[in-house]
Amino acid sequence: MNLPNTVPEGDWIRGISIKQPHTTCILTGAKRIENRPNAWSWRGWVLLHAGGQIDKPALRVPLIGRTIRGRELVTGAVVGVARLTDCHQDPDDSPPCTEWAQPGAWHLVLADAQELALPIPIGGQLGPWKPSPELLAQVLQQLPHLRP
Repeated sequence: MNLPNTVPEGDWIRGISIKQPHTTCILTGAKRIENRPNAWSWRGWVLLHAGGQIDKPALRVPLIGRTIRGRELVTGAVVGVARLTDCHQDPDDSPPCTEWAQPGAWHLVLADAQELALPIPIGGQLGPWKPSPELLAQVLQQLPHLRP
């Protein structure tokens, strides 16, 4: 694949794999955090990869059900992007930062979520991962304004 001359170079983007329906909740703009067992130091743009599995118990959570109603749950593909702006834990004995927060988890704070019109099938990885230049070129074909 020939890469367009407009692909930004440098270390400015990562990927994150998230099980459905959580990925779709982020893309709707309703869910602005992702719960993780460990803190992440990375800040910047992340490709939102819908993992190959669906968190079936989550489908019975009313908050999630209302958020994803009528939406397709694509799996095994990059489905969008978001900006990771912060990572924190809620202090002990304090209320959760949002209704999406899980107690004791680290909360990746996401902003500016944008959905791809055409999901890009690809396998995911644990933790933050670096997208290949070919994958990034495919994303930029759909989101040409995306830049560091």
